[in-house]
Amino acid sequence: MTTLKPNALKAALYNRKIQLGLWCALSSSYSTEIVAGSGYDWLTLDMEHSPNDMHTVLTQLQMLGAYNLEPAVRLVKFDKDLVKQYLDMGVRTLILPNVESAAQAGEIVLSTRYPHRGVRGVAGQQRANRWGRIANYAQTADEQICVLVQIESAPGVNQFDAIIGTEGIDGAFVGPNDLAASMGFLGQQHHSDVQKTIQSLPAVAAKHGKSIGILAASEADVQRYIEWGYKMVGLGSDQGLLAKASDTLLSNCRQFAQQHARE
Repeated sequence: MTTLKPNALKAALYNRKIQLGLWCALSSSYSTEIVAGSGYDWLTLDMEHSPNDMHTVLTQLQMLGAYNLEPAVRLVKFDKDLVKQYLDMGVRTLILPNVESAAQAGEIVLSTRYPHRGVRGVAGQQRANRWGRIANYAQTADEQICVLVQIESAPGVNQFDAIIGTEGIDGAFVGPNDLAASMGFLGQQHHSDVQKTIQSLPAVAAKHGKSIGILAASEADVQRYIEWGYKMVGLGSDQGLLAKASDTLLSNCRQFAQQHARE
């Protein structure tokens, strides 16, 4: 009988285990496979701020099936038809951007559940149920679907207790840059007011038995956020790693070349 492996990220978050991951925005299965081999617990395929589309996400999902990690997908926006397509494609962990109310969170949950618990459209054969080979998929799909809402605005923070307490929401993920901008500190995610807000959120999630994640800008941020109770921590992005390594390599070698030219 065909079965799917459990969603280890979802289980880990409910068990409040630290999960380290990376944001993938280069939209390439080749580059994503390179970082997958590092041993991350999860990788997020970003669609909001990258040229990823349905086809690039699909090829990356197919490749990542060979690795012991959980792929997540951040959609460009919440739309129940988009949610349906990506769930049918086999995505089990979804990150929905800029959620600001419990009502929004409830609509998101409904879009991930089959009737009568929700409004997800029913397809007899799709990648998620291995083209019909998993006979009880419709009855058990909810168990492995992980719904994460992104908190990245002052209104979202104000409503966070109600949002994270919504049944079917499995966790949250903070977007520091957008949060800072919403609070009036564009480009200043390390402003003390922003950091105090970020520090306050894990305890709210824990009250509901849930975990919260965040994207860190540096190793110092990683350490601080873990100390504050964040469990799903992004260690940057593939494009950031490439840019930093490229800049460092060129800078170091150019200094040597310039020194040699003066000799």
